[in-house]
Amino acid sequence: MTTSFAQSLRLRAMLLGFKAVTKPLAWRGDPMARILTAGRDTDPYPFYEHARSLGDLSRSGLGMYVSASHRVSDSVLRDPRFGVDTRASLMDMKKLLLDTWGKRPIHPVDDSFIALDPPRHTRLRRTVAPWFTPRALRDLTPLVEKVVGEFLDEVEGRDQWELMDDFASRIPIRIICEMFGIPEIDYARFIRWGTVLGATLDGIRSAAELARVRAALVDLEAFFVDLVDGRRRNLGDDLVSSVIRAQSDSDEFLREDLLATCELLMMAGYETTLNLIGNAGLALLTHPGARERVITSPESAENAVEEVLRWDSSVQYTVRATTEPLTLEGVDLPTGSLVVLLLAGANRDPDVFPHPDVLDLDRPNSRDHLSFSSGIHYCVGAGLARLEAAVGMRMLFQRYPDLRISGPVVRRRSRNIRGALSIPVSPR
Repeated sequence: MTTSFAQSLRLRAMLLGFKAVTKPLAWRGDPMARILTAGRDTDPYPFYEHARSLGDLSRSGLGMYVSASHRVSDSVLRDPRFGVDTRASLMDMKKLLLDTWGKRPIHPVDDSFIALDPPRHTRLRRTVAPWFTPRALRDLTPLVEKVVGEFLDEVEGRDQWELMDDFASRIPIRIICEMFGIPEIDYARFIRWGTVLGATLDGIRSAAELARVRAALVDLEAFFVDLVDGRRRNLGDDLVSSVIRAQSDSDEFLREDLLATCELLMMAGYETTLNLIGNAGLALLTHPGARERVITSPESAENAVEEVLRWDSSVQYTVRATTEPLTLEGVDLPTGSLVVLLLAGANRDPDVFPHPDVLDLDRPNSRDHLSFSSGIHYCVGAGLARLEAAVGMRMLFQRYPDLRISGPVVRRRSRNIRGALSIPVSPR
């Protein structure tokens, strides 16, 4: 039996077993099962409200605990007794990616520092942090404005274009490639890899998708092996060279750490940001008052981005696991207990955000959202994502104040990554 055939059988068995468990639970109102079985066009926010109605912490029939409480979610994210858990849809993707020799390609999430706990997480994160400081972002602002302006120039004169393909997806990949010192000829490959991998961050749904993911991971690793080896021979002022220098100063970092770090920055710099830009554009296109505010007061674009992050988060939930026995909300949790934090639900917690379903650009505490997580795993690139989205919204609606949706909006299939695949727009 070939490895690929065995993997296909294993995946099929896992999917069938998963569906057999989740569907009956969803019918009975289990909060997590309802979320995991929801269709692409289903509004997830009623599910989060249902989870909230069951209490600040409830147990799912799938074996984990669930919370849509902002207070509980923030507390868990900051609590060192909880570690990261990247198991997607209760399936072990690492086993599925093994080849005939028992090896698998590096995964930009499962093998990077965001899947680690201190002290390794802290040491690896420190190698990239200098590139995302407030000062570094101020220095980067002219480049972001230049890139956004170029893409807006390219759609000038068109009767219709794609907000996602022509704008939202191109900004972050161009910026991260500029930071990596990667030539424009490689942009298309990065977009292709990002699209394939981003679609499966909450699980793989078929043998064909598994094959695409494995091929993308193999290509991505090969690309960064060549890039890192070349930069080692000729270090520059780019982000990759900086990470090489930082990790070369210590014997505790492995070559795989360097490759996973670079892959993570590419994926995170692309995937979550393009969805933030798309969600922000969609929110403003469907809320005329908020759009007019950004047009007449361009400086309000930053507030708009914060409120969109709260109102429609790109990342809908995350998972933490207890590293020791503890009590949470009166519930005794043994070591290894999983807690699903519904970040998008916490961002609409009425105890923290009055009238949470309303998109309010004047909301004084919008920035208290948990869309970039909290605690030690707070997104290292949050400032860059905010910058790209704010500049994108400000310049987009300054250039095209009458922009409107001109066709059906197509949502992503992912349950965890919230965003659109297609938003056709017309400038008039």
